[in-house]
Amino acid sequence: MALDLSGVRRVVEGMLDDEVRLWRDPDGASGDVLDEETGELRPDGGAAVPLWEGAGAIVRPGQLLPLPPLDAAAAPPSAPTAYQALLPLSAPAVLADDELSVTRSVRDEQLVGRRFRVAEVAVGTYAVVRVVRLEVIE
Repeated sequence: MALDLSGVRRVVEGMLDDEVRLWRDPDGASGDVLDEETGELRPDGGAAVPLWEGAGAIVRPGQLLPLPPLDAAAAPPSAPTAYQALLPLSAPAVLADDELSVTRSVRDEQLVGRRFRVAEVAVGTYAVVRVVRLEVIE
């Protein structure tokens, strides 16, 4: 008997309440430019091309529970800029170094206009949602 996940998929996709854009720089020509007067990196707007736009969710992963060291080795703390993107399965496959920007957020208006770099794509793909790890682009 096949398991029908269409109802679950509709519920999960209904919780993807951010609007996001995914960009890819196929030839590595785009990047940030250093403003030498202010010392800030500003988007170059080079050759990055829009890949996809749609509903998603940008979330911070839950805090890890304190774990005792194993053989006196301490577990590394999670990065302070770690975010995850939850994307519908209808979104194209994401590659490391793709960029994601937030155009609308119901849960966190401070996300609007933020840019992220895809740091890891192998976080997980489930029957209803794709999860990728992000890093903030300052």
